[in-house]
Amino acid sequence: MIPDWLQQLVLPAENPGTSASLLIVFLVMATGIALGKIRFRKISLGIAGVLFTGILAGHFGYRIDLKTLDFLRDAGLILFVYAVGMQVGPSFFSSFKKDGLLFNTLAIGTILSGALTTILLYKFTSTGMDNMVGIMSGAVTNTPGLGAAKAALHDVAIKRPDLVLHDPANAYAITYPFGVLGVILLMLAAKSLFKIDIKNEIDRFEKGIKINYPTPGSGKCRVTSPMFIGKAIEFFLEQSRLPVIISRLKHSGSTIVESPSGSTLLKERDVLMLVGLPDDVNKAIDMLGYRSSDLFIESQEKTLTKSFLVTHNNAVQKSIEQLNLEDNYGARITRVYRSGLELLATPSLVLHYGDKVRVVGDQLSLEKIAKLLGNSEKRLTEPQLLSIFLGVVLGIGIGSIPLLLPGLSAPVKLGLAAGPLLVALVISRYGGIATIHSFLNQSAMLFMKDFGICLFFAAVGLHAGESFYKTFVTFNGGIWVLYGICITVIPLLLLVLVARLIFRMNYLPLLGLIAGTYTDPAALAFSASYFKSDLPTQAYATVYPMATIMRILVAQLLVLYFTG
Repeated sequence: MIPDWLQQLVLPAENPGTSASLLIVFLVMATGIALGKIRFRKISLGIAGVLFTGILAGHFGYRIDLKTLDFLRDAGLILFVYAVGMQVGPSFFSSFKKDGLLFNTLAIGTILSGALTTILLYKFTSTGMDNMVGIMSGAVTNTPGLGAAKAALHDVAIKRPDLVLHDPANAYAITYPFGVLGVILLMLAAKSLFKIDIKNEIDRFEKGIKINYPTPGSGKCRVTSPMFIGKAIEFFLEQSRLPVIISRLKHSGSTIVESPSGSTLLKERDVLMLVGLPDDVNKAIDMLGYRSSDLFIESQEKTLTKSFLVTHNNAVQKSIEQLNLEDNYGARITRVYRSGLELLATPSLVLHYGDKVRVVGDQLSLEKIAKLLGNSEKRLTEPQLLSIFLGVVLGIGIGSIPLLLPGLSAPVKLGLAAGPLLVALVISRYGGIATIHSFLNQSAMLFMKDFGICLFFAAVGLHAGESFYKTFVTFNGGIWVLYGICITVIPLLLLVLVARLIFRMNYLPLLGLIAGTYTDPAALAFSASYFKSDLPTQAYATVYPMATIMRILVAQLLVLYFTG
């Protein structure tokens, strides 16, 4: 005999209490994560397993109050997209100086071709757009798009109570599995079709990176040019117009190394340490004299090189020129490390919270600079909750602004997905807004992202599971799977052919482009693991934000235009 309290806690009920509701949600998430860890030939559902355990629980009668489910769904989605925006923001904006424009153009073209495929299926079949947008969202594995579609359908239902609208989550759940599997299968098919040699692709990519996107380096120079002997360093920098930093100076015949200022005069046969991009350093050396092999210039006896973390509010959002370490402390910042990127410390570069800077100076100066910058590793391990909450508040506000477009029955909104995502991208790019810092440590970011998507999948699955089987039978779910295959495969084939045949794109970044365009972390994880390379991740981060925003807007527009 099961005790009453245990029955109320674990058995299905139409109106479960708070404890039972919490138990259901966390049990669905736990079992879903366990399901997602099961691998078949290096392929697994990952966190998406939560969606399917949620559907199963809903099918067997587990219910949660609809308003509670809506809250969990939206809160989870916000946490997920905000964390993603903070994670990829810096590389997203910087990528537009490189291949980002091409990658995002191809991604947008693929998304629009998917929307066109969806419209054609809607026109030539009896499936309503309420279900078709769910089929599309599942076929392209786009969770925020589903959330946006549900919100748009809610607005339409308020304005048109006479319409009978269906929950797109059912169609989403039916087509989602092949959306994941189809993308992975096409990745492997492209490898066979183009006879890809992974090692050659990696070598070709790395050679291209070294040539096209060099990172800052250093070089030693012996001063022999009469034009600059007896002149100040700032005179050379003005004449050369090269973005290089002279971080160390040693006079000929001396072993004493100093950190020079702009007013320091250059003497004949001085040895300098220059920091900058390789081509700029080489040009500077040629103008000043010739390359030196002097070892004393690297001495750490008096002039030291140390790295510090920017954690003090007085140093955050200030440019290197504003800090003026050269005049105030006789030291200089030579490099800045941010979100995996190595940046040259130009005077106009603004420091962000959590940056790591490399500074050259004497021991006393470096001790003072450490206090100025903060250099507190402990502060970086503490999640900046105020920044996170204020950022989310701002994102919700921006996402709620209605945009009136002609021909639509309800306004388009960025919504609870694109609004916080956009704010997170801007904050992470510019280092913050007022008191909202951009830094979010890795563990907090991963927790936010994974916990958020788990909440979303659990809520969507529990709600969809209630009518999943009935929907599958009533609407012939097998046909929906075929529609989903069309929406997955047709745009993806076009993307692969155009990227590879016309733009000669390297296969590994192409995998990241595919996964990012389809907002498919499972496909990204598969490609990185199967091909033992992190190169797909870089392309994924480049297109994911734009692809997410586009899929959110496309889902809303399809709903509002064809159902409103």
